[in-house]
Amino acid sequence: MEHDLKALAELYKNALLNDVLSFWEKHSLDDQQGGYFTCLDRQGNVYDTDKFIWLQNRQLWTFSMLYNQLEKRENWLKIAVHGANFLAQHGRDVDGNWYFALTREGQPLVQPYNIFSDCFAAMAFSQYALAGGEDWAKNLAMQAYNNVLRRKENPKGNYNKTYPGTRPMKALAVPMILANLTLEMEWLLPKETLDNVLEMTVKEVMSDFLDQERGLMYENVALDGSHINCFEGRLINPGHGIEAMWFIMDIAHRKNDMKTINQAVDVVLNILNFAWDSEYGGLYYFMDANGHPPQQLEWDQKLWWVHLESLVALAMGYHLTGREVCWEWYQKMHDYTWSHFADPQYGEWFGYLNRRGEVLLNLKGGKWKGCFHVPRALYLCWQQFEALSVKSV
Repeated sequence: MEHDLKALAELYKNALLNDVLSFWEKHSLDDQQGGYFTCLDRQGNVYDTDKFIWLQNRQLWTFSMLYNQLEKRENWLKIAVHGANFLAQHGRDVDGNWYFALTREGQPLVQPYNIFSDCFAAMAFSQYALAGGEDWAKNLAMQAYNNVLRRKENPKGNYNKTYPGTRPMKALAVPMILANLTLEMEWLLPKETLDNVLEMTVKEVMSDFLDQERGLMYENVALDGSHINCFEGRLINPGHGIEAMWFIMDIAHRKNDMKTINQAVDVVLNILNFAWDSEYGGLYYFMDANGHPPQQLEWDQKLWWVHLESLVALAMGYHLTGREVCWEWYQKMHDYTWSHFADPQYGEWFGYLNRRGEVLLNLKGGKWKGCFHVPRALYLCWQQFEALSVKSV
């Protein structure tokens, strides 16, 4: 695969528009009760009807975002409306916190035990308000965003299982998602709020969670950013670290901050070197920083989103810096990802492979996989390669 940027842009465009989106358009709409089915088998048949708020909001975001940024397709807006109405009606408790799961009809199943439901609600309704121009959606987005800011120091609140005070830790997931979310909300936020939150989150990610010596992104650290020698304290989540780095590149690019962009690219390359399975190919799901057995029994599985986020980070890194090492890694990652996860027979992508790269679960959607990582990555890679092909003419 040479630097045929135009062909790559075309590959991603075609996969997004003619394969992945059509799969979700065809199989995921619940016409009786509203909202989306996400538990879809290989062929797209529904095998469970529970509705998970993360995934409902992520699908709402996907179709709203594409309507806003790509093309004003009536069908995309219709699908967004379908999800937005269901979520607005059923998604929150009386205090405005977003549940984790609902029944098909919209009855609450799992309490609002984490702020990530609120994060994705803010993202989704921000894009939806932009698409549909409705004030209630704007208000809903802002309410969810303020929830996130209010709860970010204690994301699980009274649902936290850990005993307070013994081993206080903070997680990379919170600042990284807040950085991306804030960028998503740009059109709704005062400039001062936007600048402050972006500066604070980038600083926290790049100083507290980044191990300066090893160049690796740790998942959990002590409140002062130091390492804790325990399972959680040694945890490396390669996909998370890499995804966080393209968020950082995206933010730094707005300020033309090449130093931070190159630093983020360095971290991506370090994580790839650390997490690549030299025997079977692909990236491990979880790793222990010191090489001890990880706590997660699924540590050696190969997951769709980890590889897709790596493609985005490498395409973006190559586009922004022109560093040849990004291109070399991109080719390696492209060959593995496209040959293992894409399903040309029935459409969409597999999510879960075993270490050897064989399909472990032949689902296309479930409790954690919905209409989000695949379409977002295809869209972003298409945009990067399109911009690169124009640049290289």
